[in-house]
Amino acid sequence: MTRTLRIFAWASFIAQVTIIATGGAVRLTGSGLGCPTWPTCTPDSLVPTDELSYHSLIEFGNRLMTGVVGILALIVFLLVWRIRRERRDLFVLSFIVGLGIVAQAIVGGITVWTGLNPFIVGFHYVSSLALVCVTAAFLARMDEPAGPRERAVPGWYAGLTHATSAVLALTIVFGVLTTGSGPHSGDAEAGRTGFDSELLEHVHAWPGYALVALTLVLAVAAWRLKLPTLGWVIVLLAAEVLQVAVGLYQARNGLPVLAVGVHMVLAALTAATMTLVVLRLKRPAATSDSPAEASSAASATGTAEAGASAA
Repeated sequence: MTRTLRIFAWASFIAQVTIIATGGAVRLTGSGLGCPTWPTCTPDSLVPTDELSYHSLIEFGNRLMTGVVGILALIVFLLVWRIRRERRDLFVLSFIVGLGIVAQAIVGGITVWTGLNPFIVGFHYVSSLALVCVTAAFLARMDEPAGPRERAVPGWYAGLTHATSAVLALTIVFGVLTTGSGPHSGDAEAGRTGFDSELLEHVHAWPGYALVALTLVLAVAAWRLKLPTLGWVIVLLAAEVLQVAVGLYQARNGLPVLAVGVHMVLAALTAATMTLVVLRLKRPAATSDSPAEASSAASATGTAEAGASAA
């Protein structure tokens, strides 16, 4: 990959994480309707006017970030266009990011039109988180050769990893529902889901603890069997432990806005790390041109399977 593509791919990933942070700032400062219309800020102005408060500047700043992520995604797409035949995987990922940003902008407009409906706001966050995962996947695949891939871990380990990712998704969903029933609505007039927020805090915590336990099993297994997932699983475990600590802190201290914002960003980074763990379940397939490598790869996988059976 060219240095230019690498730079803009990283910039795209960072921008996707940043827009989650700015979106969180909008909601946590009560600036969700700082610009009361969309796509313009007011019915008569594209940008905030002197009559509006600082809330409008915060909301408009988040809208500007949409332009930033869009420009970066377009640059990445154009850079990949030249190698679209050799790297179809990168082309598809870059296309998904571009399409997702357009969809995100529309969903953002719908959140304004519906007066910050908590379910739509939650969907908006989950969609942003998904784009963080896709840009992370792009970075991972960018450093690997094109071509078919094969499983690099025992079957049971791959299954457990996918189950762990499903628990992570469940944790995020309950986290979004918890937030949607809590005090940080984005605007004093915005509605809430009507669910019991205290009950949801506990329901959100249960899959969170299960997630940490499952990830610990993955880490120990990867260490014992010397699997290629080990490095990213350790990073994932560290991120989850930090998330639990931040979650407990915010729950016991009245949901301070800074802690809630950090929790939101960490959730996105945790999901991105989980994406990288899943991608490490496979490796580039050995070709018929290199029988020695194929034999070595088969031997390594067989050893891992035998080790798992012995364990």
